[in-house]
Amino acid sequence: REPHLVRHREPSSPTFVPSAPYHPARIAHYNPPSMSTKNEKIIALFDVDGTLTMPRLKATEEMLSFLPKLREKIFIGLVGGSDLAKQKEQLGEDVLDIFDFTFPENGLVAYKGRDSIGEQSIQVHLGEEKLKNLINFCLKYMADIDIPVKRGTFIEFRKGMINVSPVGRNCSQTERDAFEVYDKEHHIRRDFVNALREKFADYGLTYSIGGQISFDVFPEGWDKTYSLNYVGHIPEIHFFGDKTFKGGNDYEIYESDRTIGHSVTSPDETMAICKELFFKD
Repeated sequence: REPHLVRHREPSSPTFVPSAPYHPARIAHYNPPSMSTKNEKIIALFDVDGTLTMPRLKATEEMLSFLPKLREKIFIGLVGGSDLAKQKEQLGEDVLDIFDFTFPENGLVAYKGRDSIGEQSIQVHLGEEKLKNLINFCLKYMADIDIPVKRGTFIEFRKGMINVSPVGRNCSQTERDAFEVYDKEHHIRRDFVNALREKFADYGLTYSIGGQISFDVFPEGWDKTYSLNYVGHIPEIHFFGDKTFKGGNDYEIYESDRTIGHSVTSPDETMAICKELFFKD
């Protein structure tokens, strides 16, 4: 196996960590692993698609068995662009029990164990008028795109972002795979994002291409580095992701001075690197 891409960073000084009161009734059944051998100075944050699972597929039994063992060594966290429901589809209904921290929607929705510790709203941030202008432009643009197939759910409104899919999120896995290949040749998403950047240059938005069929739109600074606000007290932060190129939805957190970034190509590579780094004893 070729050496993986890694960006070495010096651990940053601790920063303020937003918090919320714990609610014992909500987390009574939450049993974290033994802390006896856990290095509390290290956390590994993971992207989902292409990192812990294959795109939009369920995690393998091997991965689901590996994560609790890793959690006995260090803190672990999940940082995905999708909402919590989709993370549960891929990693299981007990996803909040698997990780010390879970960050759907780039960390704009945040959990520590089962406890909600933060939430942001693109609706409140942008305001209804700007949001309508953005969505209307996207719908008109997609109506004029000529691609092999179109299905349904072209825009998915989330708490901290909107997700735009030219082919439609209701497409089958076969259609999803086919669009990914088509997009690499015809640059459908790239050109769409460029049109949005030009049209809404004064809106203060970031556009992030991720997964196979869509891209996310959110306010500047609301990329995956937002999740670091909740783990800044941990001195050494590792991040694992596959879309680490400029414009990819892992780029900002991979390049951040606050992280040690690892660019991976598959769940198997993710596990192999973690074993090399955190299972030395």
